[in-house]
Amino acid sequence: MGICRKFFKIEDRRSMAPPFLYELTPMASASSSPQTTATDLTDAFNQLRSQLQGQLHTGSLMRRLYATDASAYQQMPLAVAIPETKEDIRQLIVFANSHEVGLIPRTAGTSLAGQVVGSGIVVDVSRYFTQILEIDPHERTVWVEPGVIRNELNLALRPHGMLFGPETSTQNRAMIGGMVGNNSCGSNSIKYGSTRDHLLEIEGFLSDGSQVTFGQLSAEEFDAKCSGPASLETSIYLQIRDMLSDATNREGIEREFPKPSIPRRNTGYAIDLLMDADVFDQSSANRFNFCKLIAGSEGTLFFATKIKLNCLPLPPPVSGLLCAHFETVDQSLRATQIAVKHDCYACELIDHYILECTERSIEHRANRFFVQGQPGAIIVVDIRGQTEVEVQTVCDRIIDQMRAAGLGYAYPVLYGEETERIWDLRKAGLGLLGNIPGDTKPAPVVEDTCVDVDDLPEYIAEFNRRLKERFGLECVHYAHAGSGEIHLRPVINLKTPEGNQQFREVAQTIAELVKHYRGSLSGEHGDGRLRGEFLRQMIGEYNYELVRQVKQTWDPKGVFNPNKIVDTPAMNSSLRYAPGQKTQQPDTLFDFSSNFGILGAAEMCNGSGDCRKTELAGGTMCPSYMATRDEMHTTRARANTLRQIITESDAVNPLANEELKDVMDLCLSCKGCKKECPSTVDMAKLKAEVQQHYYDAHGVPPRSKLIADFFNKQILAARLPWLWNFIFGTPAIRKVINRLTGFHPDRTIPLLPKQTMAAWHAQHKPHANAGKVGRVLFFNDEFTNFHDPHIGIAAIELLERLGYDVTLASITESGRTWLSKGLLREAKQRIDQNLRILKEAMRDGIRMIGVEPSAILTFRDETMELAEPELRPIAHDIASRCLMLEEFLQQEIQAGRISDDSFTDQAKTIYLHGHCFQKALAGQSASIAALGLPKNYEVKTIPSGCCGMAGSFGYEIEHYDVSMKIGELILFPRVRELPADHLIAAPGTSCRHQIHDGTQRKALHPAQILRNALRESS
Repeated sequence: MGICRKFFKIEDRRSMAPPFLYELTPMASASSSPQTTATDLTDAFNQLRSQLQGQLHTGSLMRRLYATDASAYQQMPLAVAIPETKEDIRQLIVFANSHEVGLIPRTAGTSLAGQVVGSGIVVDVSRYFTQILEIDPHERTVWVEPGVIRNELNLALRPHGMLFGPETSTQNRAMIGGMVGNNSCGSNSIKYGSTRDHLLEIEGFLSDGSQVTFGQLSAEEFDAKCSGPASLETSIYLQIRDMLSDATNREGIEREFPKPSIPRRNTGYAIDLLMDADVFDQSSANRFNFCKLIAGSEGTLFFATKIKLNCLPLPPPVSGLLCAHFETVDQSLRATQIAVKHDCYACELIDHYILECTERSIEHRANRFFVQGQPGAIIVVDIRGQTEVEVQTVCDRIIDQMRAAGLGYAYPVLYGEETERIWDLRKAGLGLLGNIPGDTKPAPVVEDTCVDVDDLPEYIAEFNRRLKERFGLECVHYAHAGSGEIHLRPVINLKTPEGNQQFREVAQTIAELVKHYRGSLSGEHGDGRLRGEFLRQMIGEYNYELVRQVKQTWDPKGVFNPNKIVDTPAMNSSLRYAPGQKTQQPDTLFDFSSNFGILGAAEMCNGSGDCRKTELAGGTMCPSYMATRDEMHTTRARANTLRQIITESDAVNPLANEELKDVMDLCLSCKGCKKECPSTVDMAKLKAEVQQHYYDAHGVPPRSKLIADFFNKQILAARLPWLWNFIFGTPAIRKVINRLTGFHPDRTIPLLPKQTMAAWHAQHKPHANAGKVGRVLFFNDEFTNFHDPHIGIAAIELLERLGYDVTLASITESGRTWLSKGLLREAKQRIDQNLRILKEAMRDGIRMIGVEPSAILTFRDETMELAEPELRPIAHDIASRCLMLEEFLQQEIQAGRISDDSFTDQAKTIYLHGHCFQKALAGQSASIAALGLPKNYEVKTIPSGCCGMAGSFGYEIEHYDVSMKIGELILFPRVRELPADHLIAAPGTSCRHQIHDGTQRKALHPAQILRNALRESS
């Protein structure tokens, strides 16, 4: 049982206490004491579990997954609840009151101030409370549940000509409940404000379990609420009436709270906004609405189950981005004051640190196309209109005024698809900045401060001066200049006692500065436990007690998200990293030196939750989460578990851990995270390393050996292909064999051709054109040789007819099957052998071409990090010359050595599904370019992520259902709806097999399509 912390009567504690508070009773805190553990509550939790329709998890793995969010904090909860119904939530509230434990509401867990970290019961409503309940186009309103994703809400609103305006940088996974809790906004807040501005009504539970609805009230309705029967709801209305009717309180709030001219202010509870209602100020036109208080209250007052939002008309169709360049940040801030006077939709800052980070990024380097010279800062001003002429006219006015003020040196204005690339660059900045290996990283400690736009240049100048003089630190500047909020992150090592102390001292120093400008210490990310400690300083002792008494009245037992906003512990406590903590660094087979070891690789995950996006958001990461919507199956969960176990375990080898095995189980090793995670966490690599260590301790399962040794097993099978085909071509026999080997009975097994690719090539006579243009090596990988020789043949015939002499490389096995099952030592042997052969074979710049992405791209990925150190220079030398067939064709097209003259002019439509490795390591542009070479071939991409097969994953009996569910997200439905005369292209052998099993449609390799498209004269 938790120890309730008692607070004495306020007149005994504070000489400046508000007079109306002296009668109030002491408040308990349900923050669980250090002595209370999940074990202590075992019987109670078992009883609670039996009462819920949803789930209650008390095992250490699930609790680990919810011990962190996107902040610097970490605290092990007692349990994790995933309610399925409103009654589940009510039962959880009753339990919390009875056992004095806190309830921590959580949606996507992307908070930066530790809002959803705590020692109570984390209540995850993101799984089941996901319905859009009612759209009213006439009133422009929508009712939603708290687990609805912001972008998916807008997809539903768009056909009605509406949108929900606030746009967080996490918009493709941020949920409305979390946006209400944090009063989120985003880059367009200059136009659309914050979530609070659009929250009309909210339904849910008070801390005693009573269900209520809050919304707009007239003065008469407010009085009726105050005169209601004795209840917690009535007490709430009485308390706020007495507090805000008092002239002394009103004067103190007006004097100490942030300036009303600052639209982004989440300091404490929004009693300053409630004070402006007509029930307290008869001259006001504002109606009283407790929604203003609940927005930004971080789940400390109310548990929402249903939310009504105001919607807005869609913006004008044309967006122009004025990207003004400046020599210094100060100049850009002064130019911002000009831009915001012109009805812009956003005004965002990108400083030179961010620009330098993007210059080093392969993915984002191309997005710098608009950058001229070496600017110290750029502001991106979004102007909207009905036509480009209308937009350009406004931009020209802004440019003229900037020039007249001597601000800026370049002013490009961009439209159409180019604007998306600029926003991608802006949004990528933080992720790239956080992608710094090692213990010293940009710390989210003072990044949420907000001041009046007119104060911004002087505030930032003083901010930088104080950090430089007192701490020797410099900051990155980015984001919402037009709203008076610049995100700033100093670089600090939180693992050291000195860094931990500096973390707090920086916060204290900047809190003093923000107070000087009457700004808000929290502009959009909330107080949480990061800034709650400084709330007393920010609004004064008197007002702090007012705010604290709001919490006491709404939540007498302190069960709702305790120790956030008020009564928070020290902001440099309960961090992910204990100061001075010494942790072991396990020996690994992969080279993790660029991350300072495997722990550093896991610590690259900052918890931003990009891996929680759904299939509607696009991309590949993370397919198992898309299918299950379970936090356990996110890249974030795997990285956090790995990090925690390495830092906490005292085992000889912490990687040989059952919980790690479990959390890694549904990772498909698709490598989507390697590209799409802003911190480029390569979970496929981490999983393989963990698997090898687990096998070392527990042995290798027979099925894993069978799959990994695919090459040798297929050598045997290829001697009697008729027998293989009889067995696996007979459904009844196949199902029995599948079960015996651990494969799902419904999964088909590819049949074998009459001869292997190697056998065909031994008898092959090159085409007369071969060698007229150049020479290449062809990688006859293990999949092509045994199962897809027809594709290898098509590729060689295509290349020879286009003028290339094709020689088979003297390597036969990529090591991919060994890598996929985590048998790294065996994979390493094959990789080292391949490199020794290719060192000679690929001299003089010769290129090696492959048709199976997972095999050829091994040379551009794992090979460089698994090979013997003396062979790694060879690996790096040849990597860029190991190409998918389509990449080679694209290079030759660009060089003018291949043209559409060699191909048919008949019309065809092709739909491309790219392989996951291809998307992560090479991109799909080469496949699109190559397939589009015939002049009348139209190539379209299927907006699918992972197909769900992922090598052997989709065969395995325990993974089959998830595999097929992933396929059903996007790929299968889109393929089924395609006309029969449209071609389906899929470079990956696993993808083609999955398409066949899921849709009964045949997908072709690009090599086949292009070979068939050659003119006979070729």
